[in-house]
Amino acid sequence: MFTPEEPTRARKEKKPPVYPFAKWDMFVEQHPYGHFLQTNLWGELKSAHGWRSTRASLINPNAELVGGSIVHFRRLPYGLGTVAYVPRGPVVNWDDRELAASAVRSTSAIARKKGAIGMVVEPGLLDTPSDQRTLRDAHLFPIDINVQPRRTIWVNLDVEEEVDILAQMKQKTRYNVGLAKRKGVTVREGGPDDLPMFYAMMQTTSERNVFCIHPLDYYQTFMRLFGSSGAHLASLLIAEYDHRPLAAMIAVAFGKKGTYLYGASANEGRELMPTYLLQWEAMRWARARGCVTYDLWGVPDEDEAYLEANFKDRDDGLWGVYRFKRGFGGQLVRHIGAWAQVFSPLRWWLFTQARRIRKTSGLTA
Repeated sequence: MFTPEEPTRARKEKKPPVYPFAKWDMFVEQHPYGHFLQTNLWGELKSAHGWRSTRASLINPNAELVGGSIVHFRRLPYGLGTVAYVPRGPVVNWDDRELAASAVRSTSAIARKKGAIGMVVEPGLLDTPSDQRTLRDAHLFPIDINVQPRRTIWVNLDVEEEVDILAQMKQKTRYNVGLAKRKGVTVREGGPDDLPMFYAMMQTTSERNVFCIHPLDYYQTFMRLFGSSGAHLASLLIAEYDHRPLAAMIAVAFGKKGTYLYGASANEGRELMPTYLLQWEAMRWARARGCVTYDLWGVPDEDEAYLEANFKDRDDGLWGVYRFKRGFGGQLVRHIGAWAQVFSPLRWWLFTQARRIRKTSGLTA
């Protein structure tokens, strides 16, 4: 269930306006700390798949939208209640600590009102001492429940020519992009009829690399919301050889950032390097839509020196992913991670104990 927003105020004012969905998403898209995980579209997606979502807006005395959050609620196992979750939010100017604290308070108020035992936020901040202080000043504390990738690689798309992006890549990766082209691999933009094929390929990849995936209707809902002709914020890209799909991915272009969100490849044809060409075409697609950064979306959460010293010998977890992604020549960055407020200490403690036993966060947004 996706409910209407619940406006709050940075300071008191009468009858704060209820901003429509389109205006909120436009605010998020244009905001320096905006992210597609804070759109109404993402709220609709999660509401169709086991969550309840609502929106809180922060309004200044001039009736201007200055911050807010999409807040998701998930029922926990064992009758422990619900937990509130805010991915890459609140969306607010975090450099203004007073305003940031107001955004956290307004989000917390919604979470309390909806009966959550606690609130988990993963702000769109990098891991710096200054931003850690900002979150602590807003009465948040760090926790080890990370749903979104903590560490990732950002590729710079803000260059004069496309070839400058290729020039940033490591020589072997650049060679593999060219090899795929020379061998006759092509990339096309897929449509709704291609999603069953993409899902089958996701199943193959998840079995090969041992990770969990969503059901088919999740990806169908995602593309209906984000890939529609109206929004066109996402694209299903398919790498083919002789009309045979070899790899596919879903990329998002939102604001100034492109994101590699979901990817899969077949067991056959891997020697043709289709995934390298696929990423290159996704970068071109994102850059054509005004993106200046391309997020490769997740690598092992280790320091760069440790990653570089061990990537050749490790295949467990995300190490193979890092070996692939490092070749695109981006910048390794680390997000500030998950922080929380607790409203029901006993039930929160029981939740954390149950999570340790189950080895899962219970969130998976």
